[in-house]
Amino acid sequence: MTLEEKVKQALDTMRPQLQADGGDLEFVSLDQDGKVFVKLTGACGGCPMATMTLKQGVERYLKDTIPEVTEVVQAF
Repeated sequence: MTLEEKVKQALDTMRPQLQADGGDLEFVSLDQDGKVFVKLTGACGGCPMATMTLKQGVERYLKDTIPEVTEVVQAF
């Protein structure tokens, strides 16, 4: 399984939590340094807490699950 496939699979496992609050996220890309780019959509896209969700939720989960991930960044 490639790193990108691992990231997409991990994002799919946490997607229901975001969807429960009316939001979602989309995988955009992964760079060679392990930086994951995602787009928050729905309620998460315009939420003032989106940065916290991204860093303390999505990024922490991905880094704990996949050590090769170095950062998660909001893509616009």
